[in-house]
Amino acid sequence: MSIPSVPTRRTRRPSTLVLGALTAAGALTLTACAGPTVASGDAPAEAREATAIDWSQVEPASEITWWSNHPGGSQPVEKELVERFEAEYPDIKVNLVTAGASYDEIAQRFQAASQTDQLPDLVISSDVWWFRYHLNDQIMPLDDVFEHLEVDVDDFVPAFRSDYEYEGQHWAAPYARSTPLFYYNKDMWAAAGLPDRGPETWAELGQWQEALAEQVPADSAPLGLSVGPSWSAWWFKNILWGHGGRYSDEWDTTLDTPEALEAGEFLRGMFHETGLATVSEDATVDFASGVVAATIGSTGSLKGILDAASFEVGTAYLPDGPAGGGTPTGGTGLAIPSSRTPEQQLAAAIFLKFLTDTEQTAFFSQGTGYMPVRTSAIESDEMKAVYAEAPQFRTAVDQLNDRARSQDWIRVFVPGADQLLSEGIEQIVLRGTDPADAFGSVAPRIETAYRENVEPYL
Repeated sequence: MSIPSVPTRRTRRPSTLVLGALTAAGALTLTACAGPTVASGDAPAEAREATAIDWSQVEPASEITWWSNHPGGSQPVEKELVERFEAEYPDIKVNLVTAGASYDEIAQRFQAASQTDQLPDLVISSDVWWFRYHLNDQIMPLDDVFEHLEVDVDDFVPAFRSDYEYEGQHWAAPYARSTPLFYYNKDMWAAAGLPDRGPETWAELGQWQEALAEQVPADSAPLGLSVGPSWSAWWFKNILWGHGGRYSDEWDTTLDTPEALEAGEFLRGMFHETGLATVSEDATVDFASGVVAATIGSTGSLKGILDAASFEVGTAYLPDGPAGGGTPTGGTGLAIPSSRTPEQQLAAAIFLKFLTDTEQTAFFSQGTGYMPVRTSAIESDEMKAVYAEAPQFRTAVDQLNDRARSQDWIRVFVPGADQLLSEGIEQIVLRGTDPADAFGSVAPRIETAYRENVEPYL
């Protein structure tokens, strides 16, 4: 089949950023939002000339490398996906490489390899890293090669696909996408005389604390939470939003507002006053082993938790605060490095098309708990059977529809801001630092990162 060529544009300075407009079809209809504008300004010399590639004249490479951290413990699933692909496309071999234990480790390795010939052909590109990759001209837009391959991009869940959109182009494809979920131990809930549901509000969970404390070890607490980069600042958004706060108003940090400080004080009280929460090195492990009665974990941890727990696991929306709440989307997409040859890029795109088709995303979701990235998969017979057998899987889809909110800009678009926000949150959680001091110690550094790494390109 002959497919007309479409030029591939590589632009260092995008002119418009369309922030994850959470507008999903059917059951996933969310509120759209506008994003920041990024202009080429007076620096055309810093931008690459657009190059046109006639993909119909490119012969895909016979071997490619995929860097993954196997999100959600998905290494066996990803190996199976590679085997399926190689059976269908025997002329392309895929080397699956464990390039780090987390999104941040992969990103650091990718950055270090960017000036070498050791780059992969396909790389994990998380919600707090892909923007930096693009500013550094490290990844290519996918629209033209996807059009050549006749990828049904309209079938992607728009809430996920639009997360990677810039200037009408998409710089990654959704892969392992998730929201945080509230997990609870139904056996402990029943023993405590509580209703079989998650708490509707944080205040209600506080009312249940005494009854739940009797169900966990004396040196533990009802709620276990983990900390760390790309995690602390993700789950804390629910508490922050629930108190009417935000990390930023567009590019302006808002960590010193009364609402943000109130959220920080609520967080400090959970760990250092009321005893509602405890720090877990791995909260999903502590939850599955009965050390804590509840946790907040990624939907991508669902399969592992269900397999590991000896009790019935309940899932629920994240609790609301006094000002409401909401849940952020998260997880990762997959990107193709811009410096690879067209032959490698085409082979990687063929593999990426396969990874994200209806059958494979349903298989990945069943094996991990991450949400299917195609609307056709969400309501497929395969996923309906999963929902019927394990309704916990459905909670994530429903929460996406009902409660998802777009991320505050500084966390996902200012390089290093996620780590700095996590540092401030961890000062509160681990040391009981006053929120004004904790947030005050990181806000100036976030603002410096913005001025140095983002503002020049606006």
